[in-house]
Amino acid sequence: MSKRIAEILRSGNPGETLEIRGWVRTKRELKEFTFVEVNDGSSLANLQVVLNPELPDYSTIVKQLNTGAAVSVTGVLVESPAKGQRIELKAATLTLYGDADPETYPLQKKRHSFEFLRDIAHLRSRTNTLGAVFRVRNACATAIHQFFQERGFLWVHTPIITASDCEGAGEMFAITTLNLKDIPRTPTQDIDYTKDFFGKPAYLTVSGQLEAEIMALAFSNVYTFGPTFRAENSNTSRHLAEFWMVEPEMAFCDLQGDMDLAEAFLKHIFKYVVETCPEDMEFFNQRIDNTVLATADNIINNQFERITYTEAIDILEKADKKFDYPVEWGLDLQSEHERYITEEVFKKPVIVTNYPVGIKAFYMRLNDDGKTVAAMDVLAPKIGEIIGGSQREERLDVLEGRIKAQGLDVSNYWWYLDLRRYGSVPHAGFGLGFERAVQFMSGMGNIRDVIPFPRAPMLVDF
Repeated sequence: MSKRIAEILRSGNPGETLEIRGWVRTKRELKEFTFVEVNDGSSLANLQVVLNPELPDYSTIVKQLNTGAAVSVTGVLVESPAKGQRIELKAATLTLYGDADPETYPLQKKRHSFEFLRDIAHLRSRTNTLGAVFRVRNACATAIHQFFQERGFLWVHTPIITASDCEGAGEMFAITTLNLKDIPRTPTQDIDYTKDFFGKPAYLTVSGQLEAEIMALAFSNVYTFGPTFRAENSNTSRHLAEFWMVEPEMAFCDLQGDMDLAEAFLKHIFKYVVETCPEDMEFFNQRIDNTVLATADNIINNQFERITYTEAIDILEKADKKFDYPVEWGLDLQSEHERYITEEVFKKPVIVTNYPVGIKAFYMRLNDDGKTVAAMDVLAPKIGEIIGGSQREERLDVLEGRIKAQGLDVSNYWWYLDLRRYGSVPHAGFGLGFERAVQFMSGMGNIRDVIPFPRAPMLVDF
């Protein structure tokens, strides 16, 4: 019976006969036997396999067992005399599924830079670090679904292709079936979109929020979890052109309820990952960032501080520190400002609320002062903003005015405005960039290393 290595290392017993399948990490030949470390991706640790000369075709097999080779091994678990491992597998049979030429296989037993590994994204998941990243990513995704499903939220699948710009920023990938070598034109020389597939301009979505609002006003509590796209020409360690977003939306909910849910949500996913992937998290703490476990504990066991944007500006203006970016009421907070507030002032996560209307999206509810909106950002030590959300504008006239004020075409949002005409209610939601969360949990320095196949400017391979 084939078993995963993680299960064997956790609960396998000497005398148990079983089969493993995986890839060779290392080989060590001695005079009387050969040690082979095999990994199947289920665990950071390998299972040591002992090959004796009695094994059929021993000499031939040993020569072919290079790093990267795919094998299946049957045998009996025995107690291991080696330090640091409880059991090992004494092989009875070994099948080589695919060898790996040691002259060309790029993942030999040495440290490789993350930059180099991005160039071989088809193989980098076999490394310890990326293996740990993607197990944590999986656990984080599981925790997200668990959190919402236990609270009765409906998971909705929002469209990837859209005609609406949710954020109003215009940084969208256009999609078309038009022949770019012979683009049809109108008499005024504009692009004739009536000849295109959808008959109008279409884009890859930047957010599923607007559609989630539709569903929330029928099912009360919903969430999206899917890919989103930003055509932002940004080559930084914190930006991707394709990334996943988690966006809950709650009817009959205000900003207070939005903040409460966001805090409980972050605590839940961090706690789940720490409990589910202790070996991987300890690896990150030792090899990547020695504050990973302390950061997780800070999220899980602290009540988040809550301050207004105006209070945040006041704190920054009084700070005994010079910032690279200006601090002024009406300007957005930069990462350095957010990190100062969380790391040096409160030393824990902080939720900042009620931002100036001029720096936030049209759908955020206008406060009674006419100058701020009912928005909230969750700021975390070491990363800054990790969640952004708001109470949505439920008043038809105010929403129409906000759309026009941002220079958007009201006719594109006719259906969104209908939600305010027919059974409008106070509602709220937030968005979490999934890769940002995984990067934060793992301590990885570049967001391109927490998604299997990163998409960024000039990067679309694999």
